[in-house]
Amino acid sequence: MKLSQNFSLAEATFSETAIRLGVANAPNELQLKKMIFAAEKLEQVRALLEKPIKVNSWFRSEIVNRSIGGAKNSAHLAGFAIDFTCPEFGSVFDICKKIEQSTIKYDQLIFEYASWTHISFDSKQRQQNLTILNPQKIYVMGIWGKDDYTKKAII
Repeated sequence: MKLSQNFSLAEATFSETAIRLGVANAPNELQLKKMIFAAEKLEQVRALLEKPIKVNSWFRSEIVNRSIGGAKNSAHLAGFAIDFTCPEFGSVFDICKKIEQSTIKYDQLIFEYASWTHISFDSKQRQQNLTILNPQKIYVMGIWGKDDYTKKAII
C-alpha cells in the first residue's frame, strides 16, 4: 500500500526490532490516517531536497517503542514522526538546515548528530528545532553545527 507517491506502508512500518521480537508493527486506522498525512508532508521535504529519502524509522507500535527506549510520548507512536537520511543531498546537518530555512510546516525537527534527521508533523506545528549532542544525548535548542558547541542553551 502506498501512503503517498514515494512512500509505502511497508517502509513506514519496517522494524528490525519488531522482527527480532516477533511482534507486529502495524498501525490502527487512526494511526494510518496520521501516517498518510505525514507522508504527504514528507513529500514536501523530498521535493525540497530534490533527492530520494531513506526512512530509518517511522511508525512504532508501543512494544517496539518501549523495546528501543523511545519516549513514552513519541510522535513515532502516532505515525507523525520520521527518522531519515538523504545521502544524495548531503549531510544530516545540511538536511536539517535546509528544512529549517524552508517554508515547510512541522512540529519538531531534530538534528540527531551525525546519524539522521528526525521530523514530526504533529498538528501542533511548533516549528521546534533541536540538536542531540551524542554520545551524551543532551538536547539543545536549535540546529547546531560543530562550531556552535560553545553555546550554553542546554535544555
